[in-house]
Amino acid sequence: MRVLVVDDEPLTARTLDLNLRARRYEVSVARDGAEALRQAADWHPDLVVLDLGLPDVDGVEVIRGLRGWSRVPIIVLSGRTGSADKIAALDAGADDYVTKPFGLGELLARIRAIGRRAGPPDPPPVVRLGDHLIDLEAKTVIPPVHLTPTQWRLLEILLANPGRLVSQRHLLTEVWGPSYVRRTHYLRQYMAQLRRKLERDPGRPRHLLTVPGMGHRFQP
Repeated sequence: MRVLVVDDEPLTARTLDLNLRARRYEVSVARDGAEALRQAADWHPDLVVLDLGLPDVDGVEVIRGLRGWSRVPIIVLSGRTGSADKIAALDAGADDYVTKPFGLGELLARIRAIGRRAGPPDPPPVVRLGDHLIDLEAKTVIPPVHLTPTQWRLLEILLANPGRLVSQRHLLTEVWGPSYVRRTHYLRQYMAQLRRKLERDPGRPRHLLTVPGMGHRFQP
């Protein structure tokens, strides 16, 4: 499980980083709101732990920014104890609110609970994409369409995240490797190939969508 910790307090960030890594979570730390939004788009976390008092932008605005394109669970971890602050964060899209000073055991329990509720289910073995049925286990398409291994890998990642934006960086790293993160033209070429093979109208795709400059999404 990937956890993005957003906190400008070095001690809090380090405490969370060390304790989460000790429990086999993958962790990345952002020190301000702009960095948090960049990392969320590039790294594709499964959970965000977010402080509201950030140096560049209020944490509620970060929540709104994330909710513009992502359903990633968000736990607010903040020194603000007023009910108005809690309501604002939850109304903006946060899933939970923990006040500082916090008990590490309680926070970890809340992270586990959200992980159980929000962990992505295994994709079904057969997925409908427009006029096609795609069997991910057998790697077949009905009606028959030939896909190369690279096309299959790219398609599998998108189908495993229905409705979710998958960043360009994540796709390039997973399909081609970390040294290819700047080769965005690869994605343009391969997405165009998949649309020609699977979309009813490749020029007006309904299922294999692009968010310019950010990434791609499978829309069921």
